[in-house]
Amino acid sequence: MIQTDSTTLKSKISLLLSSKRGRSEDWINERVQRLLDAAKQNPFQQTMYSSHLINLKILITLILQYQEHLAELEQNIDALAKEIEEYDLIQSIPGIGHKIAATILSEIGEIDRFDHPKKLVAFAGIDPSVFASGKFTATRNRITKRGSRQLRYALVMAVQCGLIRSRNTRIKEFYDHKRAEGKPHKVALVACANKLVHWLYAILKSKKSFRPD
Repeated sequence: MIQTDSTTLKSKISLLLSSKRGRSEDWINERVQRLLDAAKQNPFQQTMYSSHLINLKILITLILQYQEHLAELEQNIDALAKEIEEYDLIQSIPGIGHKIAATILSEIGEIDRFDHPKKLVAFAGIDPSVFASGKFTATRNRITKRGSRQLRYALVMAVQCGLIRSRNTRIKEFYDHKRAEGKPHKVALVACANKLVHWLYAILKSKKSFRPD
């Protein structure tokens, strides 16, 4: 059985990253802990061969390289997004940060493609699907989930970020109102995302920042 302490792992990871952009101590410590946790689930703890170690080293190197590439892509995305006027405008909505703003803008594209906010809601796939047959109409409807899954995810994340410590007081009030009506948590989140789309539509059309009051 091969045992490796956290100090050895930290030194090896630092060595692998020596020729690349520096990483913080917290970043390295987090990766070390992940490796130690994964090692506890190692099916070869009792029988470890040199081939296993070679494969493990290759996999670790690949993972670190992929993470470096992703970090570079994120930097490029941020740089490109900052050149777009709307990038700062939609961040005036509490809960929308750099990554969420970039995702929203990349998925929506030109706002002029939508002549009504409901069409943007439908594009995000958060409009309710209504089942009706004859005189019967369902009273519990799920969202359609058509359109952009990435946009839908970004909207829900923005709502959740806005609810944390009531950053977005307007979205928090709307969420609490829906919960008081007896709506489940997920239903209230989708309703908030729907409301958020209307705000985004107004901001992108008017080129004016969000007004929290």
